[in-house]
Amino acid sequence: MELKTKINAKDGQQDLVITREFDLPLELLFKAYTEPEIVAQWMSTNVLRLENKKYGGYQFETSDPHGNVVFKANGVIHEFSPNRRITRTFEMENSPFAAQLEFLDFESISEEKSKLTMHVIYKTADLRDQMLKLPFAQGINMAHNRLQETVNQLK
Repeated sequence: MELKTKINAKDGQQDLVITREFDLPLELLFKAYTEPEIVAQWMSTNVLRLENKKYGGYQFETSDPHGNVVFKANGVIHEFSPNRRITRTFEMENSPFAAQLEFLDFESISEEKSKLTMHVIYKTADLRDQMLKLPFAQGINMAHNRLQETVNQLK
């Protein structure tokens, strides 16, 4: 089955571009990244903090069924333009991966369709390649599929 979220990673470079079209109006797609309750649902994580403003921050934490924390991520929002762009850092705690820089661009295709383009820059090409060796493509596709399903219920 073809993955709906596309990843373009050119050899030898330290960045990649992720694109996905959603059957959602632009405003709902943007809310999926900015409303803590919606983020928590489609990312299957606890949103400890989400300050949608320039120099705001965010922190996510995921626990297993026994309450053990298995994933923590945080970052700083550097640009916040409603329904247009979020520029932020992303850092996974207790991970060999350095912080990365993410440019999330939101675009309206029609009244009921929108597109997300994520330009992600890693510290080195090797770190980016290590990330791509993980089930990264499948994971982001699953997350985006959950985003679509979760927000469909809000329509």
